[in-house]
Amino acid sequence: MGFLKRRDRSSYRDATPAGSQSSFKDITEQQLDEHLGIARYGSFLLTDAVRPAFDLAVVPSAGWRHNVYQDQETGIKVPVIMAAQTREKLFDLFIDLLDPLGEEVDVVLETSHDMDHELHNDLYREAFDRPILQSILLDYEDMLLNDGCCGIAVLNSRIPMEVQFDEHKQLIMYGHDLDPFIDILHDHGLYESETLRFISEAEHIHSTTDDNAELFRELTYRLGVDQD
Repeated sequence: MGFLKRRDRSSYRDATPAGSQSSFKDITEQQLDEHLGIARYGSFLLTDAVRPAFDLAVVPSAGWRHNVYQDQETGIKVPVIMAAQTREKLFDLFIDLLDPLGEEVDVVLETSHDMDHELHNDLYREAFDRPILQSILLDYEDMLLNDGCCGIAVLNSRIPMEVQFDEHKQLIMYGHDLDPFIDILHDHGLYESETLRFISEAEHIHSTTDDNAELFRELTYRLGVDQD
């Protein structure tokens, strides 16, 4: 069922950068419906989780680029890779990117279901067997791809390395040695572009459904995450 057909039972929100005017402000309902109905941009197919701004400030495309994350408390800088992949290939890439994390990992599920704009809740589970985790996540592939109010991070703090599959359905990799991730990205046909921009870097719309919210709750029980 398509993005538009699910709108009656969907929750969707406009994420507009602070100080910016929404490009959706003066458009008609028909223009909105037509825009939200577009999933393919060239060879890149979006999931149902997110749509770009009406003015297409960022046109979705596949690739990856380097970045740097700086911890606000410690000032420590950590190398980062951000990646985007077309829907047909995205989840297989995510699953493979977990391999360098080792046999035992920690899991963080992020949810913004039933929460105000830009608020979310993190649910934790430590010391999970990585192959078993990958198997469970495959059972929830459709929900994880298409729910714009959930994300997941998998990490090994002992290495340290982390892979995030965020609510924009972008992949973010942290670590001082990013070469294993780069090898996997290349194996999946993704290549570096320092000019690449991501859908999260401009105005965009998130979407979810009641069914996906229920499946997310089911996943939390399967993983035994901390609900506090």
